[in-house]
Amino acid sequence: MTSRVQNDGSRMTAAQVWTLAVVCSAVALVIAAAAALNTALPTIAVDTGANQNELTWIVDSYTLCLAALLLPSGALGDRYGRRGVLLAGLAVVAVASALPIWFDDPQQLITLRALAGVGAALVMPSTLSLVSATFPPGQRARGVAIWSGVAACGGITGLLVSGFLLEHWSWRSIFVGFAVASVLLFVVAWTVPASRESEPPPFDIPGALLAVIGIGLLVLGMLEAPIRGWTDPLSLGAIVAGLACAGAFVVVELRRTEPLLDVRLFRNRAFGAGATSLAFQFFAAFSMFFLVIQYMQLVLEFSPLQAGLAMVPMFLPVLVATVAMPWLQPRVGLRWLSAVGLVLCGAGLLVLATLGAEDSFASATISLLIFSAGIGLCTAPATTAILENTPDDKQGVASAVNDTTREVGAAIGIALAGSLLAATYRDSIAPAVAAVPEPAKEPVESSLAAALEVAKAAGAQGDELADFARAAFMDGLTHASVTLGAVLLVAAVGIAAYAPSRKAAARKAEPELVADRD
Repeated sequence: MTSRVQNDGSRMTAAQVWTLAVVCSAVALVIAAAAALNTALPTIAVDTGANQNELTWIVDSYTLCLAALLLPSGALGDRYGRRGVLLAGLAVVAVASALPIWFDDPQQLITLRALAGVGAALVMPSTLSLVSATFPPGQRARGVAIWSGVAACGGITGLLVSGFLLEHWSWRSIFVGFAVASVLLFVVAWTVPASRESEPPPFDIPGALLAVIGIGLLVLGMLEAPIRGWTDPLSLGAIVAGLACAGAFVVVELRRTEPLLDVRLFRNRAFGAGATSLAFQFFAAFSMFFLVIQYMQLVLEFSPLQAGLAMVPMFLPVLVATVAMPWLQPRVGLRWLSAVGLVLCGAGLLVLATLGAEDSFASATISLLIFSAGIGLCTAPATTAILENTPDDKQGVASAVNDTTREVGAAIGIALAGSLLAATYRDSIAPAVAAVPEPAKEPVESSLAAALEVAKAAGAQGDELADFARAAFMDGLTHASVTLGAVLLVAAVGIAAYAPSRKAAARKAEPELVADRD
């Protein structure tokens, strides 16, 4: 049985507060690292000579390795100790973040970012499983709510910190910051309590390999699709092969006595609804970030720091929901918190779709506040549903399921948002492309950022091209936002129909509570 801090009172002990602070700092670090470099890509391109494909993979190599390795990393924590795996992950992130200070060739940066993603995959499931191991069942919802709130705000924190650093120093300062933070957390993480399975089963090597290959290929295909097209052999082939590996994973796991992930857990409606809700939440969040950051920097002409500061209002609804969740969740339940949360996320995207190139930031803020209220409502209940419906000795794997659904959902969101934006932009910009000189046609057609660079060099005619390109971008943003918002509204209806009601969940949990008292 997993070791736990025994405290069934209503107040957190000092040890619980400390452990929560350490693990929340660790998860904020690795999520911030996933988002932070987006604002630094233009300066990285100038300093290193990286082309657009290399710039994309400087960001995406981290995401790919993180998503692919989460499930086996969670199992390693259950087997060998969650604190030990957390420490190993922080050490890898520290080394991978420090080396770009000296190695700055684009291919080297891609490799080091992939290595940082490996470290992040060790960190993420360990943090949540340590929360679960530290808090008894009666208090776990509070710990999970705080962890979820921090995780939800991690990407915004990364954008804000990177924007501040870029305002004063070079892009290397971002890596310095992550390296220093990782070392500090590595030192303090020794103080959190250790926990693991008392009698761990043999490690499921076939299941681990199929999980890594399947999720890795699926995410690879999703990341490449907006760039190459959905029918490109690499994009389509990776997605099909990834789904085939996922099917093989299910077959293998059903036949094993000690599987890496007992896929029968998905028959539990609370577990399945929680995992599905998380996938759609991060589908929404990363598609929203993808669209809004470009809008702020390219249309509103915000600096990286201004763009980061513009996201700060999103903290408020998430903070309010985090504080209220331990009271709200038992009274409302997974079904309606998830459904209403996804409806608000969809509404936030639909409000974003109403923006025009001439609108002010205040209009965008309304969209962000509605959206973040939705994320605040539905993140903690979904995570709690996964943890509470998984055996205690499998909390590392449960945490990995939680994190994997987030990463896969994020990859799908970015892929769909990128594809819709690019396709509509190309259609809308076509009349302007026909009028520009031949060498400029490809960059003007490729993206708003490239079109604005061409416009700068075009003299007096450049202003007209820039206005036309911004209008074409807004057409793409509108199309993408409406489509993504509609997907979330449909998902909300599905979750409302599938997730168990609060009373049904309470009836199922009642025998377990009696057993605990006995």
